[in-house]
Amino acid sequence: MFGDETGGPDLPGGRVRSDTVEVDFDELIGRLDLSTKIRMLTGADMWSLPPVPEIGLERLVMSDGPIGVRGEQWSAGDPSIALPSPTALAATWDVELVRRVGRLLAQEARRKGVHVLLAPTVNLHRSPLGGRHFECFSEDPFLTGEIAAGYVEGVQEGGVGTTPKHFVANDFETDRFTVNVRVSEQALREVYLRPFERLVRAGAWGVMTAYNAVNGITMTEHAPLVNGVLKGEWGFDGCVVSDWTAVRTTEAAALGGTDVAMPGPGGPWGDRLEAAVRAGRVPEAAVDDRVRRVLRLAHRVGALRPPGPSGVAAQPVEAYGREQAGAARPEGTEIDGVALAREVAARSFTLLRNDRDLLPLRGVRTVALIGSAADEARVMGGGSAQVFPDRVVSPLEGLRERPEVEVRYALGTDPRARLSPLPVPATAWFLDRDGTVLAEHALPGTEARWIGRLPRGVDAARVRAVRIGATYTPGRAGGHELSVSGVGAFTVTVDGETVFDAAVEAVGGDPAAAFLAPPEERFTVELAAGRPYELTVTHGAHVFGDLAFVAFTLGHRDPSPGEEELIAEAVRTAAGCDVAVVVASTTREVESEGFDRSDLRLPGHQDELISAVAAANPRTVVVVNAGSPVEMPWRDSVAAVLLTWFPGQEAGGALADVLFGDAEPGGRLPTTWPARLADVPVCDVTPVDGVVGYDEGVHIGYRAWERAGRVPAFRFGHGLGYTTWSYDSIAAEGSSVTVALTNTGERPGREVVQIYVSTGGRDRRLAGFDVVEADPGQTVITTIDLPERAFQSWTADGWRVVPGEHTLEAAHDVGDRRLSATLRI
Repeated sequence: MFGDETGGPDLPGGRVRSDTVEVDFDELIGRLDLSTKIRMLTGADMWSLPPVPEIGLERLVMSDGPIGVRGEQWSAGDPSIALPSPTALAATWDVELVRRVGRLLAQEARRKGVHVLLAPTVNLHRSPLGGRHFECFSEDPFLTGEIAAGYVEGVQEGGVGTTPKHFVANDFETDRFTVNVRVSEQALREVYLRPFERLVRAGAWGVMTAYNAVNGITMTEHAPLVNGVLKGEWGFDGCVVSDWTAVRTTEAAALGGTDVAMPGPGGPWGDRLEAAVRAGRVPEAAVDDRVRRVLRLAHRVGALRPPGPSGVAAQPVEAYGREQAGAARPEGTEIDGVALAREVAARSFTLLRNDRDLLPLRGVRTVALIGSAADEARVMGGGSAQVFPDRVVSPLEGLRERPEVEVRYALGTDPRARLSPLPVPATAWFLDRDGTVLAEHALPGTEARWIGRLPRGVDAARVRAVRIGATYTPGRAGGHELSVSGVGAFTVTVDGETVFDAAVEAVGGDPAAAFLAPPEERFTVELAAGRPYELTVTHGAHVFGDLAFVAFTLGHRDPSPGEEELIAEAVRTAAGCDVAVVVASTTREVESEGFDRSDLRLPGHQDELISAVAAANPRTVVVVNAGSPVEMPWRDSVAAVLLTWFPGQEAGGALADVLFGDAEPGGRLPTTWPARLADVPVCDVTPVDGVVGYDEGVHIGYRAWERAGRVPAFRFGHGLGYTTWSYDSIAAEGSSVTVALTNTGERPGREVVQIYVSTGGRDRRLAGFDVVEADPGQTVITTIDLPERAFQSWTADGWRVVPGEHTLEAAHDVGDRRLSATLRI
């Protein structure tokens, strides 16, 4: 795969051959002095590596993902397609669908001038308390690796690089900069390293090292894992990029295997690394190897155009070079991002319960739609995964597009701990020391966020403050709550009168959280209905050279009658309709980068709301809008439970499709959902004396549940469709399993056939899967090839086949195993 997808295998002397040109990296390196080579290994700014025109190296631009391509502007001024969360992608169990997602992301990256996508995240759901659970795929390393491989291959087919992250054991957020993860070699190999190994085989062009330490060594300095395993044993020839600010030493990191330290231009390399090389403490050959990897990455993404004999830079020559990847596509083949986002969302939705086949809805004339997330959809998790779509279709909007039903909306309860920005057009003004306006920028709402670069045309060196302003006309009179969220000094005015003037202090020890999930201060202002008000908030800008850190929001909430009346109104609405649909969600304070969860409860009074609505209307559907597990104490008292994950920008349309049967909920759980946090066998994410011990070894996820003999609310792999299936036969031959199954229902459907392997009936683990489709009464046959790792274990002597009798089981989920066969090795 490396030869096919990276422009050809390396030739002797550090050269690479593509379809048309041979690139001699060693010759290019030979033209550079030591200072230039070292400069190439640190960011030129927040999101790029510096150009070196004399060898044809362009500026190499990186961008956060994974649900879209944000680009260099952390702002709604540069919108992006927002796809469903990685947990949703994994819930499809559909590698080809995820490959299509990757191709769309490559298209988005080329549109934004991005060469490398800082994704996917392939850390594991070791604990449901992990704050970035939504950004990872699964608790299972095999499913994670296969879904991530489709993602990586799809992106790179479009000439854009990927950097699977965070290498390795970065499976929680608490003290992530300093924590030491203590983990056995067997668990590392069989569980935490396994997705990365799969992606090296898939041809990933980059890998990102994590903040944490593993067994006492910080990952940016971890020569045994980075140089020894990743680059040596696995033969990874790509570029190893640090997580942002993760490189904190000069010599240890330079010798530890990390190739590029981000961001820049400051940091511990530069002049200090040059001095270490000149003093002989770091071999220049180690620098050359890193430069070679940067050039190889640039070549693969079309950012290296070495001058030819005439001195003119060559055109991109990579088979999947950026310009070629775009220009070579025939007319009309551009991917429709809106359509794909809607399709993926519906295919990811996971039907956990469907009493008496309430779904899909039939003969329904009135729907009570209830919940704050029904009107303001929770479409993505917080932190660096955030992008800014130019549209979000809420469940309320999606259901109101159905002409055959009347939708009656009630808020019910508002669980949001942080006020939302006003969804009205706003303006940002960039001010100098004297308050003079240097530039202005239009915003879709009262949220300002620029991390790295300010908008084009703004002189960062002169900016001392940012002011945002908007005109707001209340629809209701009374005490309106306003808030500022951010860190530093704020001044808020209403019609020119100051209503808040104070500093907001940072909370906690994670500096990224101050910008990704900042603290909030609230105050109440009396406003009249129907009258326009001019609102402004002014905040001191954090600018360091060319790097800007601006992240603040003016939040708002209408006067509220109180929780009891809101729930009572929702109950009245539900009682008067044919069906009630309650959309329950987590909030930005629950699932985000920078912190872990403290519990699995739905925030606020949502549990009480659901119970009250279900008592008023037995035909109640609960839509769970969360990226990771939540407790559902009401699950047996409602008619249906539909998990939509974080469904991306087309949430409402996809929800309408599934509720009314235009699409089948295709999702299967990629992680186990507990009934209570107390039942979870592995959940600790809090360091003790700076250490988190992975003492459970290889037993995480469903393997831990089975080992403990505990029963969750919903097992790994569970999900219902709108039809039924019989599993008819199974046959094993060599390392392949063939399963026949029949659609025994009344409508076309999809099934995910899951193959589990156990030795002696113990320690069951996923070894293969396939998505099949069939019409009513149709029998389909699938043959699933199992990887060699399915029959191996890591020992003191490396990977070894486990001898004996292996049981192969075809299953609907890990607890619903339909057929079995045996294989003796």
